[in-house]
Amino acid sequence: MLYHLFEYLSKHYQIPGSGLFQFLSFRAAMAIICSLLISTIYGKHIINFLRKQQVGETVRDLGLSGQTEKAGTPTMGGIIIILSTLVPVLLFAKLDNIYIILLLITTVWMGAIGFIDDYIKIFKKDKEGLKGRFKVLGQVGLGIIVGATLYFHPEVTVKEVAKGAGTEVVAITGEMKNNEEKSTKTTIPFVKNNELDYSRIIAWTGENYRDYAWLIFIPIVIFIVTAVSNGANLTDGIDGLAAGSSAIIVIALGIFAWVSGNIIFSDYLNIMYIPRVGEISVYIAAFAGGLVGFLWYNTYPAQVFMGDTGSLTIGGVIAVIAVAVRKELLIPVLCGIFLAENLSVVLQVGYFKYTRKKYGEGRRIFLMSPLHHHYQKKGYHESKIVTRFLIIGIMLAIISIVTLKVR
Repeated sequence: MLYHLFEYLSKHYQIPGSGLFQFLSFRAAMAIICSLLISTIYGKHIINFLRKQQVGETVRDLGLSGQTEKAGTPTMGGIIIILSTLVPVLLFAKLDNIYIILLLITTVWMGAIGFIDDYIKIFKKDKEGLKGRFKVLGQVGLGIIVGATLYFHPEVTVKEVAKGAGTEVVAITGEMKNNEEKSTKTTIPFVKNNELDYSRIIAWTGENYRDYAWLIFIPIVIFIVTAVSNGANLTDGIDGLAAGSSAIIVIALGIFAWVSGNIIFSDYLNIMYIPRVGEISVYIAAFAGGLVGFLWYNTYPAQVFMGDTGSLTIGGVIAVIAVAVRKELLIPVLCGIFLAENLSVVLQVGYFKYTRKKYGEGRRIFLMSPLHHHYQKKGYHESKIVTRFLIIGIMLAIISIVTLKVR
């Protein structure tokens, strides 16, 4: 809102300083400052409100040290992350930008699913929460909306720059050499000439195969949204792990959004230029600020848990950003913590069922899954587990960023 207000003031009244809001870097900086202030200052009031409403965590006895002390800790703290993201975005972002609109829808959509899940667990005293099929239905619904919008919306385009000439073209004419075009291209990491066009997967169907590329693209988006949101949900098991690792991931995605949405940087790095996607940087700044501010209260010993309200929202947002900046194939690396947590559960359950069928007794690969509980069972303090996971997350983020040049 402030962007559009100051744009009007700058255009019609030339008020000194109003032109600052035209700069993406300024609005991103303001967004993260505002988000940090909201999450740290008002976060305490939200926690006190949740405590008064007796919105406390019900802890199942899993035999983990320090577990019983967590009983009664306020949950649904994802509200802090959501509010401290939405307010700065509404204030500082271009609200007519299609990517910002998609991310706002994602935040509210996934936040609502998570809120319903937490509400059932707490107030209906049902430990299972929202039935799994309804969660998946919600994730699939969001995937359809995101996939269809990114595929069909006329403002979701890419521009090809004549290699090595983009900077010169812009300096002389102020415009791109080539026109914007609709595309289902994405980026393959660590590969030279690293663009994959999803439509090529169905090239065997005939000359008009591009008209049916949505049959490939939309299911891929659905899978990514579902997988990443579930991965974030599983990672939310010990104090600070989900919020900390997610902050690292979204900051890395912010760098991708920044360079992909800037013609100079994209030409220099020889990567795909995506018009208007740079605006995501404002959202990412607000989201990262909300996550870091939430850590103020979520680090060990946690004063609040994010619950599914936060974890499902985090996963959905990360998935949509990754698809929007055409870096979804980097998710296994960038979101390696989420992947490891997900795989540990899949392997544990699958191996247990297999051995029970074969030997009549179920066997386990890990002492407990998800993976962070395995290390708790081995006697590691959860602060040490979180710190080491975050170090690994930083390493994975750096590797992901390096893919901009390493091919």
